[in-house]
Amino acid sequence: MDSTPIVLAADHAGYDMKEQMKKFVTSLGYQVIDAGTCEPGLPDDYPDWAEALAERIQKGDAARGILICGSGVGVCVAANKIPGIRAAICHDSYSARQGVEHDDMNVLVLGARIIGSELAHDLARNFLGAAFSNEERHVRRLAKVKAIEKKYSNS
Repeated sequence: MDSTPIVLAADHAGYDMKEQMKKFVTSLGYQVIDAGTCEPGLPDDYPDWAEALAERIQKGDAARGILICGSGVGVCVAANKIPGIRAAICHDSYSARQGVEHDDMNVLVLGARIIGSELAHDLARNFLGAAFSNEERHVRRLAKVKAIEKKYSNS
């Protein structure tokens, strides 16, 4: 387990799952940073919460995050616009683990209207328990992803 805290964020549609996930991640021994939303039932805009989570990772407050909205799509798109964020929607355990091992994924994205809490917990367990492989082929591919990011973030 990494000693760096895990940051969680969700829009209004993901609020209940985020609250459940906070308890679950804490039960695994991780410290949790809650980046919002903190007002259930009030409509809000998912890009704000994706950005809040990503900024905490960029600043080094957390190494990884779990981001939740209704489908997962909106927050995933928004989070991946931020340099250094490698977010992916995962609704199966293999992808949650393999995304870290092969792609150094640092944000797990969940759709609260798509999956239930037990599957969400299993996905978080796999995501948080995985480590980047550092195999030559994965390092090489990740370097290419980072080069693409750098190329387009300068324009």
